[in-house]
Amino acid sequence: MSGPADVIVPDTKDWTWVLERPCPDCGLDTPAVVAADVAAMVRDNARSWLAVLAGDGEELRRRPSAEVWSGLEYACHVRDVFRLFLVRLDLMLGQEDPLFPNWNQDETAVAERYGEQRPQVVAGELEEAAEALATAFESVAGEQWARTGNRSDGARFTVESFARYLIHDPVHHLYDVTGERV
Repeated sequence: MSGPADVIVPDTKDWTWVLERPCPDCGLDTPAVVAADVAAMVRDNARSWLAVLAGDGEELRRRPSAEVWSGLEYACHVRDVFRLFLVRLDLMLGQEDPLFPNWNQDETAVAERYGEQRPQVVAGELEEAAEALATAFESVAGEQWARTGNRSDGARFTVESFARYLIHDPVHHLYDVTGERV
């Protein structure tokens, strides 16, 4: 059986522009974010996702349209973003100028069946992933903020720009689900 939940419209945008100007959609002024504040921002964002995931299970699974993810799918994605960024942060802090392994968020959403996961389980996993990432960012100090890492598409980050880039993703997706700007 196929239906809207089986369709993932790939996001092919290069979102690194958020490092240069505020996002007109979610309202986050990423260039003004202080990297040292990202740990607290990750925790705050996770609390908001927990509130979303406490909602009606059927409503959480409903997509507003065939090509737009449901609240549950976005929450699964945010959980996985927190996990992925922890791996990438560890690479940046532990290796010299690492190249990040590719991650296809759309393939992951299908393979992991985001829309079929249990909201309560996702909530626990998201909270755990957020805490691990926030704790890792809290440990960054001094010259570590200038360490670098690279995506395979050529995007290059310092730990500082990586932190600011990261926080836009869960904030923007919370806006996608709730319509509330920061």
